[in-house]
Amino acid sequence: MVNCRKILELYFDGISQRTISSSAGHSRNTVAEVIRRAKKLGIESLNDTMTNRWLEEFLFPEKQASEKGYFPIDWEKVHKELQKKNVTLALLHHECAVEAREGGKVPYAYRTFCENYGKYAKKYKLTMPIRRKPGEIMEVDWAGSTLHIIDRFTGEKIPAYVFIAALPYSQLSYVEAFLDMKSPNWLSAHIHAFEYFGGVPETLVPDNLKTGVIKALRVEPLLNEAYRELADYYRTVIVPSRVRKPKDKASVEGTVGYISRQIIASLRNYQCFHIEDLNQRIHEKLEEINTIDFQKRPGSRKRVFEEEEKSHLQQLPQTRYKLAEWKTAKVQLNYHIQVERMYYSVPYDYVREQVDVRLTTDLIEVYFKEARIASHKRLIGEVGQFSTNRDHMPDNHRLYLEHNPENNRKWAETMGPSMVRFVSYILETNAEKKALNILGALRNLSTKHTRDELETATHTLLEISTNPTLPVLKGILDRRKKREQKSNVDNHRINNNDHGFTRGAKYFGGDK
Repeated sequence: MVNCRKILELYFDGISQRTISSSAGHSRNTVAEVIRRAKKLGIESLNDTMTNRWLEEFLFPEKQASEKGYFPIDWEKVHKELQKKNVTLALLHHECAVEAREGGKVPYAYRTFCENYGKYAKKYKLTMPIRRKPGEIMEVDWAGSTLHIIDRFTGEKIPAYVFIAALPYSQLSYVEAFLDMKSPNWLSAHIHAFEYFGGVPETLVPDNLKTGVIKALRVEPLLNEAYRELADYYRTVIVPSRVRKPKDKASVEGTVGYISRQIIASLRNYQCFHIEDLNQRIHEKLEEINTIDFQKRPGSRKRVFEEEEKSHLQQLPQTRYKLAEWKTAKVQLNYHIQVERMYYSVPYDYVREQVDVRLTTDLIEVYFKEARIASHKRLIGEVGQFSTNRDHMPDNHRLYLEHNPENNRKWAETMGPSMVRFVSYILETNAEKKALNILGALRNLSTKHTRDELETATHTLLEISTNPTLPVLKGILDRRKKREQKSNVDNHRINNNDHGFTRGAKYFGGDK
């Protein structure tokens, strides 16, 4: 049995391998192999729990398995395979068991398999902290410290808030400064991060800030609608961290501190007048951080990302997501909603209902129970403007709105040339408001008389009067109606064979 503990104790005391070989009674090759494996597995010092038996099982697991008839397992290979997408310990145990039976060896039970892997992974310092799979998660947060830009005219320092996104597997980061932490900038930061990484992770892990999470429920948090819509567009899932649980997004928490030291602190005295200038300097610092080599592992953040993680990210959509903001509004009695002191119509059936409003840079959409009921071009400029769709109005409101000189002239053209002359005369000889009242009464006559009757009566009116008025026209129509009624009665009597008590020539014998 190799005395691993004595070899490592002497090695950590600075004794040469030749002397250790003589003292422990093992060959120099055995001593060198024990030291090599200890270095590889990250053992830098010994404690009381690291007995000689434990060290031998830990450093030479394949030897222990072979001695007991178990199938030897390469735990390093298991650890690397487990980092791949959709790979689990249960799957790896099944594969090892099949391989063991084919080789005539005894496979480990699943519980023993998991315990042995846990012992191995617990001491494997280089890769154990990186438990995430490539492309699985992007953690996001605002840094606690701020930078600033200077107002060119007043000299005032305007705070700039720093957004940080980190991929836990490769530790690649994205950093950008904004003038506020409101929803549009929060969404823009995510879009810029996706484009910087060149892909989209499976899951987003934000903090429970209001721009991302409306209510931090334990089981299913209530997400901000605009944030949820962005996640749906990029085919990713939002899983907020638990309240007061910074370890749920440990990578970004650690990156926040690192960025605060490397970028925010180094730019604290940098004077600039535009947020674009500040972000340019931040980008330069960020590239240095992402390309510098790791201290305790080979490669850099960017190299690990490009070689191992980038291929696992989902592809970006062909077009960038169009920023949208969601609000709620109540439909007023005038069937309009107020959004940013502008007014937009909805169908009058939804008066006094609560609706959801989706705002983009040039469009406003109104939803009621997830069904779109109206859309308008977004109004800009002076406050208090109205955007009204006539189809949203009740019939009587629409008729009132359409009662204007132009529409009355068009109506007259459908009646005939005499009516066109009469309507033009009314509009030219009266104030507009009075003329519209007269024309309203004139158009009501079309519900009681046919078009030919109105046209004929108007022709008569214009021939007999140099100052035609609506009452005279009504008199002409009434007289014509009475004459027609009288004529109808006379015709009825003539055509009827029953003449009452009238005696003809036959009665008096005059027909002989």
